Amino acid sequence: MVVNSIIIALVANAKCSSTIIYHVGTSSKNPIIFSRIHNFIFRYFTKDPWINKDGIPVKVGKGTVFKNMATFHMYMQFRFMLPLEGLKFVNQVFGHYFQDMYLNYNQKLKLAMRLVELYEPYMLFKGIFDDSNTEKLRMMARESFVEAESFGFDPRCIDWEDYIMKTHIPGLKKHVMMKR
Repeated sequence: MVVNSIIIALVANAKCSSTIIYHVGTSSKNPIIFSRIHNFIFRYFTKDPWINKDGIPVKVGKGTVFKNMATFHMYMQFRFMLPLEGLKFVNQVFGHYFQDMYLNYNQKLKLAMRLVELYEPYMLFKGIFDDSNTEKLRMMARESFVEAESFGFDPRCIDWEDYIMKTHIPGLKKHVMMKR
């Protein structure tokens, strides 16, 4: 969609000497809210479970959606980090008897926190970008170019459920989760 927008903007502004900024995004025309993404993730992994290294399907729960990072970090601290510190201490007391278990849980916690760090700007972002110039470009392209519709740069055409369930999560599984 972005590349298509650039091509249409280049053609439309080929003889224009002024600079026009085009925001290409979905925040005003087709926003996606995190609770929907959360629901898609739950449905995806319920239908197609992630298989752990022992070949056992990982059962997913509905999970909790947090309003801000402070409540998330507090939850993680009490629910996972504190018990992990306890396991680390017990591991040291018992001569590293629980070393594999500690390393496994520590690695999983680090992965989860890294994914949260990567997705935080998108999950909690409340901004809406002014795409009125892009909307004008779309209307002008429709009126001027017979082929404009084939360029498809209208954010309203994005089917978020289809994209998340058939492209984003499978890509995340293949390129991020399976490498761990």
